[in-house]
Amino acid sequence: MGAATSQLAGRVSGSAGVSSRWATLLGALAAAATAAGCGAELISPLSGDKPVPVAFDPLAYDEAMDPEYERRAAAGESHVLYARSPGGVAATARRVERLRVELAASGGEVDPDLLEAMVFLESAGRPDAIAGNDPEAASGLTQILAETGQSLLGMRIDLAASRRLTRRYRLELRRGHPRAAARALAARRRVDERFVPARALAATVRYLGIARERLGRDDLAVVSYHMGIGNLSGALAAYGGDQPSYARLYFDSSPLRNADAWEILDSLGDDSATYYWRVLAAREIMRLHREDPEELARLALAHAAKGSAEEVLHPRAEAATFAEPADIARARAEGDLVALPGPSRLGMRPDPRLGELAPRVGQRRALYLALRPQAVSVAAYFGRAVREISGHREPLILTSAVRDQTYQDLLAAGNPEATQGYSLHTTGFAFDIRRRYRSPAQGRALQFVLDRFETLNLIAWVREPGAIHVTVARDALVDPAR
Repeated sequence: MGAATSQLAGRVSGSAGVSSRWATLLGALAAAATAAGCGAELISPLSGDKPVPVAFDPLAYDEAMDPEYERRAAAGESHVLYARSPGGVAATARRVERLRVELAASGGEVDPDLLEAMVFLESAGRPDAIAGNDPEAASGLTQILAETGQSLLGMRIDLAASRRLTRRYRLELRRGHPRAAARALAARRRVDERFVPARALAATVRYLGIARERLGRDDLAVVSYHMGIGNLSGALAAYGGDQPSYARLYFDSSPLRNADAWEILDSLGDDSATYYWRVLAAREIMRLHREDPEELARLALAHAAKGSAEEVLHPRAEAATFAEPADIARARAEGDLVALPGPSRLGMRPDPRLGELAPRVGQRRALYLALRPQAVSVAAYFGRAVREISGHREPLILTSAVRDQTYQDLLAAGNPEATQGYSLHTTGFAFDIRRRYRSPAQGRALQFVLDRFETLNLIAWVREPGAIHVTVARDALVDPAR
C-alpha cells in the first residue's frame, strides 16, 4: 500500500542537554554569528519571533515542541503535494471532498480528516489509481497491496481477474471505446474490492487499528501505513524508550544522535520517513480548501513559481529586494546585510569567482560577499554540521550570495541557468553551494542537513546543475534586530 506491509536507549534533550560535541558546535555557531555582526542571541524558529539566549539546534530535540515540530514539518514537506497533485491541489481537494460520505461511514476510531488526508496523498482521490501497471502493486483509493489486502485485511481480491480487466480497460481506451472501458472498470470493482471506495476505506481503517494495537499510538499507526509495521518496529527498537511519538523518533534521530534508528529510517529510501508529515500537509490543504480557498490558491501559485518552496518563504509581492549596488551598500551599513565571516567561522569558503561581475557594475567584488543575518547563521550551521557529521575538514564552497537586480540582470544575460525574473538572491536570503564535494561522506552529510532543515521549514532548496540553491526562511535562527 502506500503501505508496504513487510513482515526505543535514546536521550531526549533540548539545546540545554546536547552532547559535548554539539555543545562545542553550537558555541562555535554563536561565535560566528557574533563575529558576523548578528548578535549573540539566536532566534528559535519554534518559538515565533521571540529571541532566546541560546541557539536552537535543528538536530536536537525538545519533547515540549512536538506540536510545533508537526506544524513545521507539515509546511516543510508540503511542496511536493502542491507541485505534483494531478490537476493541482484545488482539483485534487475537490475529488477527495466528494468522498466525505464514504469517509464518514468507514467506521473505526480514525479521525476522518486524517483519513481524508491519507486519501489525498495516496491516490489524489482517484478510486482506480494503480502504482504502476500491475494491480498486484498498491491500488485503489488508499493504495493497498494485493497481498496485504488478501492476507491481512480480508479483502476480496481475485488478482488474475483484476489484471485481465485492467488490460481490457486499457485496450478499450486505446481503441477509443470509453463505454467498454467503463464496463471493464465496473467488472474489476466486482472482483477487486480495493477499487471500491467504501471497501478500501474500511480496509484502511482496519489496518490502522491493527497498527495502533501493535504500536500503541495513532501517529505511529499512520507512519506504518507507508513504512510497514515491521520497518517502523525496527526503528523504534533501535531508538528505545516507551512508545515515543513519531516527532521524537524522527527529530531525535540523526547521524550523530540515535544513529542506529536514523540509519533504519534513512535506508528505506522511498519517503517513508516523511510520510506522516506529508499526511499532515494534505490535511492542512483540505482545511484550506474548505475554510480559506483564496489562501490555498495563493500558496498553489507560490509553490508553482519555482522548483522549490522559496517563493512561499518569500512571496515576491512582499519581499524586500535590492535594486542597485547602492542598496546593498546601504543594507550592509545598517546591518540588514552582514559580511560573510572567514571560512573557519562560516564553515564554507567563498568561491574566488563569487561576485566576479562586480567590476562591470562599478563595484568591488567584496560588496557581494554578504547575506542576511539569518542566512549567515544557517550557512554557518551547514558548514560546521557537515564537517561534524562527515569528519571531513575541508569546507564547502559557497558560489553565490547576495545580488542586486542590476547584477542579476547582467548575470542572466550571459548565463542561461540564472533566473530571468524574481531571484531570491536579490533578497539576501539565498546562497548557493557547489555540488563538488571533497568526499562522498561530505555530500551525504550535506544532503542530511538540507533535508532536516527543509522538513523544519527553515529553508527551501533545489538541486541545480552545478550547485545547491538554498533559500533561508525569515525566522531561521538569527534575530536580525539585535
